[in-house]
Amino acid sequence: MSKNTPIPACLLLNPIHFLSLGFGSGLSRFAPGTMGTLAAIPVFLLMTQLGSDIYLWLTVFLAVLGIYLCGYTAKALGVHDHGGIVWDEVVGFLITMFMAPEGWLWIVIGFVLFRLFDIWKPWPIAILDKHVQGGLGIMLDDVLAGLFAWLGLQLLIPLIG
Repeated sequence: MSKNTPIPACLLLNPIHFLSLGFGSGLSRFAPGTMGTLAAIPVFLLMTQLGSDIYLWLTVFLAVLGIYLCGYTAKALGVHDHGGIVWDEVVGFLITMFMAPEGWLWIVIGFVLFRLFDIWKPWPIAILDKHVQGGLGIMLDDVLAGLFAWLGLQLLIPLIG
């Protein structure tokens, strides 16, 4: 299987694959990473109801859990970081949106910033993406992209208000 080979929908019956494939959004044949980030929006909206401390710790937990989830699915597919594995995008978006102001404008800005950094992969993201394997490698580049996007979002807040 290659990084872009379609994933059989029956994998969604396994709860681990269901999560690592972004609740099924990773099965999209068009831009699965973008679809995974879109699938993160309802998760973000639910998590904002928990308060910032719980949001932060839950995001850390989901990132650590993602190392296992993504590694498990990558191993099952026989491909490191198959495009359909999008749990890393879910977590990256949650990182981006930590302490973001309320409103759809900020969700859109956060979405665009995260996708930009996830696709562009500036230093050191690109190096880690190429050299760290397994679930950790799958998660790490998106966690860093989320941190870069978070910083960008925080810098925009006083400018846009």
